[in-house]
Amino acid sequence: MALKSDTKLDIIKKFAASTKDTGSPRVQIALLTSQIEELTGHLKVHKKDNHSRRGLLKIISKRRRLLNYLSKSNPTDYLDITKSLKITSQLRSAQ
Repeated sequence: MALKSDTKLDIIKKFAASTKDTGSPRVQIALLTSQIEELTGHLKVHKKDNHSRRGLLKIISKRRRLLNYLSKSNPTDYLDITKSLKITSQLRSAQ
């Protein structure tokens, strides 16, 4: 399930560091989080849709890898994005 273009643009505007920033880890994590929320809603209705469930697991893994990268490269950005997206933070120094 793809995000609608207007939703995608809103997310990019909110999390982008500059006007042309579309591929930074912050933006990618925000977009993946939106996709995850959409897919979990779909799977609540369609419980036996295993193809979408596998896609959801792949998206979650990709977001986790991006979060790990961001926590190592820029811990303050990591804490900001986890707080704004309400993702549980696994950074040990923040606790």
